[in-house]
Amino acid sequence: MAKVHPNAAVAPGPTITSNPSAVLTVWRKSLLFNCDGFTVFDASGNLAFRVDCYGARGRRRAEVVLMDVAGKPLLTLRRKRLSLAEQWVIYDGDATAEPTKSKPLLSVRRNVSLRSSTKTLAHVTPLVPGASAFVVEGSYGRRACAVRDARGDAVAEVCRKESVGDDVFRLVADPRLGAPLAMGLVIALDEMFRGGGSARSLLRRTWSAA
Repeated sequence: MAKVHPNAAVAPGPTITSNPSAVLTVWRKSLLFNCDGFTVFDASGNLAFRVDCYGARGRRRAEVVLMDVAGKPLLTLRRKRLSLAEQWVIYDGDATAEPTKSKPLLSVRRNVSLRSSTKTLAHVTPLVPGASAFVVEGSYGRRACAVRDARGDAVAEVCRKESVGDDVFRLVADPRLGAPLAMGLVIALDEMFRGGGSARSLLRRTWSAA
């Protein structure tokens, strides 16, 4: 079995060139028994982040929590109900245990277009004054997408890793975005695109889940 951590071979590298960018290996698997989620390693192969989701696998979730190695919540992602397009809000910290302290940081809205040729996956809107907006382009299903700022510069990229399949991939995060928020965007993309589907089927699923 191929190694999961970053010492494994990788596909052609990302275009982010600023230093120090965080290079993470993302594994779409929880280390806990009977859990769905993610296990994330840093460039040295050490555990960096984890996501442990209990319940039925493949079920559309209303909330996902990104934790550090010790299990401390770093970000809380919540699906927004009654939205024309699938939308997630990313909160700082534990939005369930500390709702008054947890502030909304970003809104991630899936791009809905009837044109199959569009390369825009999602729009990222800041919920903090003075923060930047981003757009996600490419293909999450092929593990080849980038988060870009208003100038078109990549602040995070998802890249394939060779010989390990689609459940293990590389995430490169520029300091302007940061590794936790970059991973938060990956979680939102995974929830949005794990089932694929057209724009019309997306609208049906969004309203039926409300």
